[in-house]
Parts: sequence; structure tokens; C-alpha cells
Amino acid sequence: MSKIWLITRREYLTRLRNRTFLLSTFLFPLVIVLFIVGMVAIATQTHTRHRIAVIDANGYFKDYLKSDSTISFVFSPDLDTLNYESKGCSAVLIIPVLPEDKKTIYRLKYKKQLGLEGSGDLTNRVNEAITDHLIYEKTAVSRAQLDSIRRGSDIADFRSYEDMGTTAKASNQGASFFVAYMSGILIYILTFVYGAMVMRGVMEEKTNRIAEVVVSSVKPFQLMMGKITGIGAVGLTQFLLWIVLLVSLGIIAQGFIPASTWKDVQDMQHASAMGDASSVAKTSELAQRVYRIDNAINGANIPLTIFCFLFYFIGGYLFYSALFAAVGSAVNEDPQEAQSLMMPITLPVVFSFFIMTVAVQDPGGPLAVWASIIPFSSPIVMMARIPFGVPGTVAWWQLGLSMALLVLGFLGTTWLAGKIYRTGILMYGKKATWKTMWKWAFHK
Repeated sequence: MSKIWLITRREYLTRLRNRTFLLSTFLFPLVIVLFIVGMVAIATQTHTRHRIAVIDANGYFKDYLKSDSTISFVFSPDLDTLNYESKGCSAVLIIPVLPEDKKTIYRLKYKKQLGLEGSGDLTNRVNEAITDHLIYEKTAVSRAQLDSIRRGSDIADFRSYEDMGTTAKASNQGASFFVAYMSGILIYILTFVYGAMVMRGVMEEKTNRIAEVVVSSVKPFQLMMGKITGIGAVGLTQFLLWIVLLVSLGIIAQGFIPASTWKDVQDMQHASAMGDASSVAKTSELAQRVYRIDNAINGANIPLTIFCFLFYFIGGYLFYSALFAAVGSAVNEDPQEAQSLMMPITLPVVFSFFIMTVAVQDPGGPLAVWASIIPFSSPIVMMARIPFGVPGTVAWWQLGLSMALLVLGFLGTTWLAGKIYRTGILMYGKKATWKTMWKWAFHK
């Protein structure tokens, strides 16, 4: 154990003092903050307002299609399918006579597409206009009354709660989705980054013949374990520093929020607890955003999420880094040889990432459940499920079984990699294949 500790200490201190480590550690939180701010700014500032000319053969859509900040409808007899662009319109909507007894196609002609969101919004507006017209025609409701009903119907404010038996905890689906997606992506990236770092370290020592000197004093397995634990400790240190820096940036950011905004947030929390959503809508946009962020933080089980992230990061790293070390020990100086041997290792990681994109949409589905239990995919997929609730979405038995299998998986890959490593680290000149490595692993 003392020799493993010496190798671990050397790997840890060497990389900790590296300039790249320092830059990536302190710049990453800033990049994350700028990324989030940029996403919010793009989402709120880059909406295009489309002017759409309408050619209506029915004669009633002018009364029901209402313009707003995203779409402006233009009804003019001078507009047609030939001159709409020269008149400043981005598209022309052609609505033929719509009989009640059969489906009829209406068309949108454009030079530039409106985008998926714009097309879906336009479809909903046309359907709502048809519904309003039929209500007006078939009932005694006037247009003024219909408009009043539309305005007055927006009185319900949605809240979701996780049923915990005798109690219920408020949840935020949007925040859960964001945390799940970011956690899965972060483990996916870190698994590749630190796993490849282990492989490159082993390859460099083998190429420079340093391994020959080292293994004269320590066993190959001790050398492999020292490199894996040392580089893993670097990754863990970096992640903990990121948490400290992000929390510090959050505390600093709170100081720039006016006291009046915090008072509005407190009033909104009180009004929400009393079921009064109208008071929430009357406050400033900044107060509403702070209120949503505060609710998301309070609704999340942050200690459990951080603990599980650390466990699955360490477990996933140890599971795959042992295999990366085995590949590094078998490779000589050809990078293409390393890429071909890495393929069976990287495919499960990439496949897990694609499963994660499904799991954040349906965290309780069979695919997400079983992929979060199998060790090859559990580090990424389970972290995409945990933010949605434990023990609600993720049962305790699923979490316990997933953790136990990941530990057993790490022990299995370490044993297999150790058998390959002890032979491959001293093998030169021969191009290794997975068939050869299999013989090394099970050679008596």
C-alpha cells in the first residue's frame, strides 16, 4: 500500500501544479456562468417578429387572429403571393374556404422558414381561431364575450409536488431537467477526459521506458492503481473546487440584487403559499426570475445530488480508467493503434450518453431504469434520473443496487485490466489486439 500511495502522491502533485489544471479549474465556473447568462440572453432577446400576410377566403379570420410581439398578421387586399415580400412580410398564409364536414389544407408560402417554434405557434393560432368562430356561430356568445372569456380564463397557475406519503415536496420540472442534463454531460465529459489522461500517462511511461525502471521496484498492478487513484484524486479536487467557486459566485451575485427585489420575492413566496398567483404576476421580471431560481434550489435535494454525483463520478471513472490504463499498456507509439483499441471502451460511454437524453425525458421509463442499474451506463444515466426525485422517481432499491453493481463492476474491470497491464506494460514491438489482450488477461 505504501508504494501505491507514493505513486498516487506523485501523480496527484505533478498534475495539481500543472498550469493547464489551474487554468481549467478557475476558468470553468466562469465559463459555466457565462454560458447560462448567454443562453438566457439569447432565449429572451433573439425572438424574431414575423409579419404574415393573410389571404382569407372565409372572411372571418381577421376577427380572431390577434397579433402580438412574435407574430403580426396583415390583412390587406393589396397583398398576394407575388408581392408579400416586397411589402415587408416574411410569409403569406393562404386559407381557402373551410367546410365543416371535411379536412381542408391551408398553406404557408415563404422565402425563409419561420422555424419549428414559429410554425407550431401559427398552427395553434389558426386552430384556435376556427374554434372561436364555431363557438360564435353555433352559440349565443358574442365576440366581445368570447374575448372576455379568453382573457379571464388565464387564472390557474401550475405547481408540481412529489408525493412522499404523508408529506409532499414542491418540485420544479425545468430545474430537474437542467440539473439532470448537466450532471449526465459532466460525468460523460470527465470520464473521457480523465480516462484518456490515464491512458496517455501509461503510454508515455511505456514509450520512454520509464515503466521498466519503475516496475523493478513496484509491481505492475501497484503502478496501475497508483496512476488511476492519483489522476482520479486530481479530478475529485477539481470538482470540489468548482463547487466552492460556483457557490462563491452565487453568493457574490446575490449582493447585486436590490433589497426591493428580495422583498418582492418574499411577498411572492407568501402569496404562492396562500394560492394567490395574481400577486406573483404583478411583480418585476427580475423578482420573478429570482423567485423561480430560489424555488428550484429549495425544491432540490442538493446534498443527496452532490453525494450521488461524487459517487458516480468516482465509480464511473474507476470503472473505465482501469480499461483505459490496460489499453495504454498494450499500445506502442502508434496513435491509430490506441484509437482502434479504445473503440470497445468508448462505445458504451457514447451509448450511455444517448440513453441519458431519453432518460431526462422519461426518467421512470424501463430503458432509463435498467440503464441506470447496469454498471456500463449507470454513472451517466443514474445522474440523469436522481434530480427528478428520490425515492419518488428513483426507488431506494434501484439506487442501492446500482451503486453495489458499480462497485462490483469496478473490481471486475480492475482485475481484468491488472492482468493485461502486467504483461502489456513490458511488451514492445508487437501490435496488440483485443484477442491478444484477452490471452494476456487469462494466461495462467
